[in-house]
Amino acid sequence: MNNRKGLTGNVLKWIAILTMLIDHMAVALIENGIFLSESISLTSQQWNWWRQVYWVMRYIGRLGFPLFCFLLVEGFYYTRNVKKYMLRLGIFALISEVPFDFALFRSVYHPLYQNVYFTLLIGVAVLCGLRRFSGAEVRNRILRVLCLFGGLVAASILRTDYDMYGVLLIVVLYLFRDRKILRDVAAGIVLLASSLVEITGLVAFVPMHLYNGQRGRQMKYFFYIFYPAHLLILGLIARYWIL
Repeated sequence: MNNRKGLTGNVLKWIAILTMLIDHMAVALIENGIFLSESISLTSQQWNWWRQVYWVMRYIGRLGFPLFCFLLVEGFYYTRNVKKYMLRLGIFALISEVPFDFALFRSVYHPLYQNVYFTLLIGVAVLCGLRRFSGAEVRNRILRVLCLFGGLVAASILRTDYDMYGVLLIVVLYLFRDRKILRDVAAGIVLLASSLVEITGLVAFVPMHLYNGQRGRQMKYFFYIFYPAHLLILGLIARYWIL
């Protein structure tokens, strides 16, 4: 029986999922739905009200990505088979791309921006390199830098969600995993360097500190499937109900 105080990994996943859902609802239903609808006529007052709602939801949504990165690092640290871990991320990156583009860009394929699973996959690949070349020799240090640089370039070229800053955030959370204050400072700098809008993402450090190291109830594939499923549903609502 688990009597350890704090939040389990499962609870952190739910916080991340709910805040992500709120964020995506703002983009898909308000930005790409209400604001672009030809059948909805907004007064100036109504427009301003919806704009405020939109930004409140977006700021709430900033908590999701840091928590997903934190959980990714924990998953990488404890997984018995990192190859299967990466394979799952890769498969769902491909599955999620059309729903992602459909919900957030109103297109079946939008080549200029890729979903967050690609960011997470690149992040894990970089972590594999950092662990593989973890020795103190100069050669290993150079190879670690090259692994990091390669990951940042890959994320930038592919234009993944959060771009190279997402990969860098994953690396920071991994390198300073056992030094929480330094982790928070470094991760906070990365988030704010990506965009000042990410300032509310700093709130995600609170549940990170409350994490008790326990996985909690596992519904592994639910969390993988939820990402493309909710994007597809939001995209359909925005296109065929609101519009």
